[in-house]
Amino acid sequence: MEQIARTSMQIGAALRRRRRSAGLSQDALAAKTKLRQATLSALEKGVADNRLQTLIQVMAALGLEMVIRERTMAADNIEDVF
Repeated sequence: MEQIARTSMQIGAALRRRRRSAGLSQDALAAKTKLRQATLSALEKGVADNRLQTLIQVMAALGLEMVIRERTMAADNIEDVF
């Protein structure tokens, strides 16, 4: 399952899809990551004020990793990419 995510909302949606496909509720994932359910909810909604470590914990619990690579599309203005 490879997805390109360039915004916090896209990252949150990808995490939600993976959690659901794993058959986990937010409460079950919260227990697995030792994070609050509300924190996971905010992360899945794309709330931008989450810490990077929170994202890493959730990704690890869902068996995901982050890949850093050059963008597939270049633009002079970053807003044109989205």
